[in-house]
Amino acid sequence: MLLKGSETIQDFSKVDTMVFDKTGTLTVGAPRVNKVISNPEINENKAISTLVSIEAESDHPLAQAVVKTYPDTLKYPVTQTQVIKGGGITATVNGNKVTLGNLQLIKTNKIKLRPEEIAQSKGLEAEGNSLIFMAINNQLALILGIKDQLRPNVKNELASLKKLGVKNLVLLSGDNQGTVDQIAQQLSLTEAKGNMLPEDKAMYIKKLQEEGKNVTFVGDGVNDSPSLATANTGIAMGNGTDVAIETSDIVLLNSDFSRLAPALRLVKSTRHNMLQNIVIAVGVVLFLLSSLLFSNWINMGIGMFVHEASIIVVILNALRLLNHRLKR
Repeated sequence: MLLKGSETIQDFSKVDTMVFDKTGTLTVGAPRVNKVISNPEINENKAISTLVSIEAESDHPLAQAVVKTYPDTLKYPVTQTQVIKGGGITATVNGNKVTLGNLQLIKTNKIKLRPEEIAQSKGLEAEGNSLIFMAINNQLALILGIKDQLRPNVKNELASLKKLGVKNLVLLSGDNQGTVDQIAQQLSLTEAKGNMLPEDKAMYIKKLQEEGKNVTFVGDGVNDSPSLATANTGIAMGNGTDVAIETSDIVLLNSDFSRLAPALRLVKSTRHNMLQNIVIAVGVVLFLLSSLLFSNWINMGIGMFVHEASIIVVILNALRLLNHRLKR
């Protein structure tokens, strides 16, 4: 764990609300294609090739899941690519206009879904899949359900955070609300919001702060940087992007989620230890000063001895923190 400065210790030790990104934070960050629904009116092989051709140019986790699923697929030339913020991509592939992204992008481009396609997409969402829609020449061609696994033992780790005084555990994700709700139910989270853009997450954190909450945000991607900077304490997973790591206040170097609760326990103990040492140091000075003013027993030698003894006590008290490396 890398903690960047003493202010981080103060802020993190007082956290009462912890906000999480989903992919790569609560999940392992290795999504896979779970199910594919194709339009029988469109050649599925050509549709898959079109899909992979676009996704091969992206480093988004969902795009990489598609590419890994179809490693040997024929690729077409891609031109006129346009990234739609919070929506997906439009491009021209092999002379065809392609719209690729979430349901909102499909609706924005006025691409009609048949009743059975709407029912199928809702079914995938209810199963906890992230959804990708692809239309060719304004006709829906594919619906992909992509799933990512939760980190091992993450529910117990979140329970440990609650025991340490974190009252609110919140999930903010750009994924669909159905998938987000399912994860929140599995992990017993306080609140979960889906379909959120990076600026939406940052604004939600500001709202929590205005309500008087001390907020810690945990994330790993470029899109998490505004939230990491806005929160009282930003925590980046070590395998995240350089921007996220640079913006954060704490880095979990090996992306080990199980170190989050021990990190909070450590900063709470450190802050408590600091307060103890301040009380000891100031108390000894006040004791010596009052003894000098209101009694005759103290002299220079005794004063120096008591003062130096108090310094040794402070050092020994601080050294007790070394025991935390043995605790989980």
